[in-house]
Amino acid sequence: MTAPCPAPELISVLGAGVSGLCAATALSGRGLAVEVVVPGDAAPPASHLAGGMLAPFCEGEVAPDTVIRGGQRALDWWARHVPGVERRGTLVIAPPRDASELDRFARATRGHRLADPSQIEPALEGRFSRALFFADEAHLDPRKALAHLRDRLVARGVAFHDGPPRGRIVDCRGMGARDRLGDLRAVRGEMLELHTGEVALSRPVRLLHPRFPCYIVPRGKGRFMVGATMVESAHAGGVTARATMELLSAAYTVHPAFAEAEVTASGAGLRPAFPDNVPAIRREDDRFHINGMYRHGFLMAPVLSETLAHTLTQEMTHAH
Repeated sequence: MTAPCPAPELISVLGAGVSGLCAATALSGRGLAVEVVVPGDAAPPASHLAGGMLAPFCEGEVAPDTVIRGGQRALDWWARHVPGVERRGTLVIAPPRDASELDRFARATRGHRLADPSQIEPALEGRFSRALFFADEAHLDPRKALAHLRDRLVARGVAFHDGPPRGRIVDCRGMGARDRLGDLRAVRGEMLELHTGEVALSRPVRLLHPRFPCYIVPRGKGRFMVGATMVESAHAGGVTARATMELLSAAYTVHPAFAEAEVTASGAGLRPAFPDNVPAIRREDDRFHINGMYRHGFLMAPVLSETLAHTLTQEMTHAH
């Protein structure tokens, strides 16, 4: 009589933010048995407050080439896995008094061309004389994208629960993993959501400013996400008055009609970051970590997850 095949080894993904859901998607996509463990009292992940910009070339201002290359691959990954990826590029502008910021940004990045802002976004006519247009970038709605990943996982039979992990651990807890990753630090980010029928933008617009740069991301039906501060702080409270004033001031600079917009939501979250601000996979005995997303979660979670899924598939295949 033929011996029964052993049951596949279970992998427990800890966390259901962008890293956890991407990891579970990549692992289950390779036929591995996966569960997702989320504590019942867990706060919403920081990725729920993200801008959802798939902008690897813009991130080249501060990020190394590994993020730029990984981010380019992420655009296609997201387009394969979720609906609503808008490939409309990114427009980068600066007020006339900060024209040197636009020149600096152009030197620090690639993948752009000089453009007339009003030719890309007619709503900006007469407000800015020149811009950088990054045509090969995209954006999505983070909450809708993450909800879609979760729904697809559930449809595949992946269990979500708040009990103890039952398998080999892939730790995607963000700041929750500070108990094991001693060099992980928090970078606070704050954002606002505005609603107005007086402004029409079809792609993310980044406003450069020496002290408080910002981005505005259209979410459809007159809704806009305005973000985001970068504060070296582990304070987890609500949005500060300073951040609110700076973000609203920046939005007003982009278009004065934002002064009459309704503030429909605000949020503050703690981004997990390693000392070099580069997301990474770390191995701790038999536990894997995907962490340190900093401001690159939607750019780097897919490529790190696929890399880890390949590693685990190889290891588990050889083990049997």
